[in-house]
Amino acid sequence: MLKKHLWKFVLLALTAMLLLAACSGGNDEGEGTGNNTDNSGENTGDNQNQDKGKSENPVEGRDGELVIGVPGDPQNWDPIDTFLLDWSTIATSVFEGLVDRNLDLEIQPGLATEWEYVEENVLQFKLREGVTFHNGEPFNADAVKFTFDRLLGEEGAKGPQQANYTAIDHVEVVDDYTVNFHLKYKDPVLITKLAGYGAVIVPPNYIQENGDEHFNNNPVGTGPFKMTKYERDNVVVLEKNENYWKEGLPKLDKVTFKIIPEASTRLAELQTGKIDIMKRVERSQTQAVEDSSFLSLSVAGTPTVYALRFDTDEKPLDNPKVRQALNYAVDKEAIIEEILGGYGNPISTFQSELSFGNNPNLEPYPYDPEKAKELLAEAGVEEGTILDIYTPGNDATFKEVVQAVAFYLEQVGLQANIQTVDANTLTSELMPNGDAGHMYRMGWGGWTLDFDNTAYLLYHEGEFWNPDFYDEKVEELLAAERATVDQAEREEIFMELTERLYELAPQLYLYQDMAMFGVNDRVKNFQTPHDDRIRLENVEVE
Repeated sequence: MLKKHLWKFVLLALTAMLLLAACSGGNDEGEGTGNNTDNSGENTGDNQNQDKGKSENPVEGRDGELVIGVPGDPQNWDPIDTFLLDWSTIATSVFEGLVDRNLDLEIQPGLATEWEYVEENVLQFKLREGVTFHNGEPFNADAVKFTFDRLLGEEGAKGPQQANYTAIDHVEVVDDYTVNFHLKYKDPVLITKLAGYGAVIVPPNYIQENGDEHFNNNPVGTGPFKMTKYERDNVVVLEKNENYWKEGLPKLDKVTFKIIPEASTRLAELQTGKIDIMKRVERSQTQAVEDSSFLSLSVAGTPTVYALRFDTDEKPLDNPKVRQALNYAVDKEAIIEEILGGYGNPISTFQSELSFGNNPNLEPYPYDPEKAKELLAEAGVEEGTILDIYTPGNDATFKEVVQAVAFYLEQVGLQANIQTVDANTLTSELMPNGDAGHMYRMGWGGWTLDFDNTAYLLYHEGEFWNPDFYDEKVEELLAAERATVDQAEREEIFMELTERLYELAPQLYLYQDMAMFGVNDRVKNFQTPHDDRIRLENVEVE
């Protein structure tokens, strides 16, 4: 609901927001299965003023073909060389892993039919028979061994994916359709990781004969579609894999991805029927999609969450009471409603409800400015204390969020000094070195859908993304959850860990992000993915 106390912020901040937005460009590129933070920005279209009256669907003559407008080109299709969401959007239709994660985020068999620990640190996979790569090469145990030898070797060391699979020592071929993964230690999230980007299976003979550079631009996998055309920064064409191992799939003959960085241009192409699906509808464009007579807005919650991370070495944020106070001081529900248009959910710890380890018993910090003032007084924080907030210059929406946060801090006697900086400088230099002010924007994808990946990298002492936070109890709990693969035991540990982090409040917890796609009504059986990995094998067009 509309918060009456926001009226002053809206009036005072509007002019500043327009000036800030005018001074910055948009950048739609996001990050996916690496351990990096999300640098995705916002591009604001101005198509909302177009006529929203009844009109006929403009798409004609694309029988059996789907056209999708996407914001970015990953520039490289080798799965061990990337962590970009833009890669996963397209390449999920080309490559497959031993394990699959479906659109409902459930782990299920992929190129492996079953798996089990046959020894303490030996994980055995039984492989699916009768599968071939797009070039006709057979899928078998040798292909699996080649894939992981490559991922864990010199070639894999050049890219960002190797670090996710360090628990694997080597892969042993038992027979043509059985492999053993010999582990250095048990990784409780390994099965989920094997459904990720870097672990998809690649063709040995094709890569050895053509080389890595060729593979970068001419990928071959076992998926439902094969890539037949790639023009960098322009278009990607996928065609039906006639020999796909899932009988009767895919249903489409052809999928064309058009690379369209500007959100306003993507929307115009959707409205005129030049594309059937638009990835990443901006919040300012949702009404234009909803008002169309032949378009629908498809929304899904994502693993990505946003917060203002505190530098706990900086006074007064070295005091947990102050960090708690800031969480009470900000009305997150008003921000979600007024700035995000309702497309977001408040969070209690730095993970979404999709994550294993999320604590349903923890309510997000409520808006309670009086409680905030009380805690600040107990901590001895003087009225007028200035807090530096760093935010990337290319994220227009989050600039508005930060302006709202500044307004709320003012109401409890604090002053915010907002610094806009280059996104790459913020994430690659300032944040990991503890030079990003008292607090800074942090977005995190949580790609494993397991709190381990987030919690260990953000709260374990000495990690790249944790230059300052330390708590002995948190360290004990992180070690304990990694010492077992018993999910019930891990969940119990996570409940205790989340309660401790809630109390320590290393972030000003803000919201879970939402994925928004615009879809032409001629498209059937399309489901917006939670994690940007579009699945197209069951999609049809009229």
